Amino acid sequence: MIQLLRKDLLVLRRSPALLAVLVTYPLLVALLVGVVAGYANTRPRVAFVDLDGVPERVELAGEGFDVRGLIDEVSDEVELVPMQLGEARRRLETGRVVAAVIVPPGFVNDLRASQSPELVLERGRGGLTPIVTREMEALVFNLNRELQDAIVAANLGYVEELQDRLDRTGELLAELPADPRVDEIRSFVALAGLALGQTGDALRATAAPIRLRVAEDRGRAWALSAQVQAYGLALTITFLGLVLAAGALAAERDENVIGRLARGLVPLGRVVAAKVALAAVVALALGLAIALVFGIAVEVGDVTGGQPWERLPLLAAGLAVAGAAVGGLGALVGALSRDGRTASLVAVLAVLPILLVGLVPEQVSPVAAYVSDAFPFAHAVELFSAALHERDPWRDVGIATAWLVGLGLVYGSLARLAARRLLA
Repeated sequence: MIQLLRKDLLVLRRSPALLAVLVTYPLLVALLVGVVAGYANTRPRVAFVDLDGVPERVELAGEGFDVRGLIDEVSDEVELVPMQLGEARRRLETGRVVAAVIVPPGFVNDLRASQSPELVLERGRGGLTPIVTREMEALVFNLNRELQDAIVAANLGYVEELQDRLDRTGELLAELPADPRVDEIRSFVALAGLALGQTGDALRATAAPIRLRVAEDRGRAWALSAQVQAYGLALTITFLGLVLAAGALAAERDENVIGRLARGLVPLGRVVAAKVALAAVVALALGLAIALVFGIAVEVGDVTGGQPWERLPLLAAGLAVAGAAVGGLGALVGALSRDGRTASLVAVLAVLPILLVGLVPEQVSPVAAYVSDAFPFAHAVELFSAALHERDPWRDVGIATAWLVGLGLVYGSLARLAARRLLA
């Protein structure tokens, strides 16, 4: 089996043009997928961090307002994902969310006191950032519109009541005889009247009770985001592993070798295992090279968060597992196709639907999500994304790895059964 693997690797080395095409093509497709994945989503993911514990209803100026409901209304255009502050900033740094809306402590108390509280918007760079900013500005406008009338009416009511009382006090003071103490009270009443004339600032503040302060950009650009890196790795490995394993297995029949091997040199199971190992080795080597280039770009660009170099061993293990799972599917395609040209064509035709169905979000089409579970691509994306950028990756890595191992065993077993067709 080791000799078969060595032979396949030598064939690749002796065909540099073919190898260059096989490597370049999926990378170009990965770039296009990254662009589509970054921009085609009509509901960008925005982290929502509530540090003040905003209640369901806020009593303001004698009326109840559903502030939390008004905030949730923005989810028609963006997907608000509640999370803790540290997790929100980490996901923003790695490109998992495009922005973070933060409700600071004391927000509700400031709102009740007409102190113009702030919502803080932390954004990534480029891409969907302008869209998210517009949606947050619309959110603040809607909140202001709902709260403005009640606050202004309450303030004007206070002003009118004070003015009436001051007028009545002035009338009473005018009836009193001259006295230093009475003169001091008259002075106070006059000063209070002047103070009422300075209520314009308060009324202007209530006209816009909430302000949006846009913090300094801290996230990475979409081209260097965790999503693009995970999709690029998974797409490249899926394409190469499927085509190479399918073509390499079918080529054994084209070269009239499979019959002699099966008669005693190498059982069919080991022939299939050699093709699975080929896909795993190529996935490991090429995936690490892509991660290295991506990391260098991140470091040279001084991107916030940097590249998690300490996670590369975990990524390497994931690359090998994902490559083996794809190799099992490729071996099945090669065994069913029988000849090399048909196997390569079928593999290329099959890989595109597999990739596309894996890119459809579950909330858009649950059926597509169920179908994508039957193929390694979607699980490879989850594995690479968790391995590189999740704070605690082990649960997600374990689930994705279990899926890939299970799919690899199923596809490998079916390929072993179908390999008998190559002897005919």
